[in-house]
Amino acid sequence: MKAKDLDKLFDEGEEDVLQYFDLARVRRVNSERELVELDLSRERLAALDAEATRLNISRDRLISQWVRERLEKASTAAE
Repeated sequence: MKAKDLDKLFDEGEEDVLQYFDLARVRRVNSERELVELDLSRERLAALDAEATRLNISRDRLISQWVRERLEKASTAAE
């Protein structure tokens, strides 16, 4: 199928176009992870852990969420 035909099907919205993709081979672009180090005072680390516990998520997930939110906000403000 040509891209223009797929675009037309998608734009019309009458057919699920996912059937035309090999989802077993799909990957997220730029989803590779890299380990980073973060130095925090014990007080800040305790506060971070308390917030993660309150939200019932891991410390890493909380930091990732906050960084993502902040970057999205900065990106929106720059536009």
